[in-house]
Amino acid sequence: MIIVTGAAGFIGSCLVNKLNNKGYKDIICVDDFTREDKNQNLKNKAYRQKINREVFFEWLSENHRQVNFVFHLGARTDTTEFDSRVFDKLNLNYSKQMWKACADYDLPLVYASSAATYGDGQLGYNDSHEIVEKLLPLNPYGESKNEFDKWVLAQEHKPYFWAGLKFFNVYGPNEYHKGRMASVVIHAYNQIKKTGQMNLFRSHKPDFKDGEQLRDFVYVKDVIQVCFYLMMHKRDSGIYNLGTGKARSFLDLAKATFAAMETEEKIDFMDTPEDIRDKYQYFTEANMDKLRSIGYSGPFFSLEEGIRDYVQKYLVGNLRY
Repeated sequence: MIIVTGAAGFIGSCLVNKLNNKGYKDIICVDDFTREDKNQNLKNKAYRQKINREVFFEWLSENHRQVNFVFHLGARTDTTEFDSRVFDKLNLNYSKQMWKACADYDLPLVYASSAATYGDGQLGYNDSHEIVEKLLPLNPYGESKNEFDKWVLAQEHKPYFWAGLKFFNVYGPNEYHKGRMASVVIHAYNQIKKTGQMNLFRSHKPDFKDGEQLRDFVYVKDVIQVCFYLMMHKRDSGIYNLGTGKARSFLDLAKATFAAMETEEKIDFMDTPEDIRDKYQYFTEANMDKLRSIGYSGPFFSLEEGIRDYVQKYLVGNLRY
């Protein structure tokens, strides 16, 4: 039996589908299940049961002997939310409870961390455990993820295998429900479809030209492939970056979206909203040496390949993975 928290969400629902495709149907889906738009992500997927996250630990105390693996992907991911109490409850304390349960019941655990932990990148994007204490995230979301990473590294009582994955800019199918927090790719697609053009954030730093802010954009199909690898591997516990290892510009992303839609390019620029302007990352790029060093050798979609797959197989037909 495999547990997936955040199972109705973006990455979680894609992972459930990946597990189904690999022949795993004995899955426990954990989420709040109150949003019908998110629940659509689990339509036509095979699983044993849906458990509300509020009663999950009671269920686990009675059923842990049947569990083989835990993917803890559920979290509040809104980077514009500045009420730290929300993150303390959902990202920090809930995750601590999950860790303790997995340690007590001897269950392997993969959990979602975030590249938001790196802040403005002054210390680089190396997933060494030594720099975790020194990182300065730019918002409460990133702080909550880094606080959990710090707490994890201080624990003596731990699962026999665990991995924290610092997701970089993930995009792909099943993110329809995420609104403002959805990837730039789906926003680009919707804008281009509606208006024939794409507006990108203007740069507010002199060393970056408009649209040349750089991010490590990683396709969700690559993310879930790494998750599956770790479930099979169950060695080399630690915190790992999960990006492509190659930063690309927002201009590259916009151009790739126009190309995938077979539409003429028309790109304009607008000011970055003031509520996120001072917290905006201008460069992220995952150092992927650590994941490669434990044997992961899978290729990653290029930005152009990933966007083409996403647009033409999913967005055009409003389909889910």
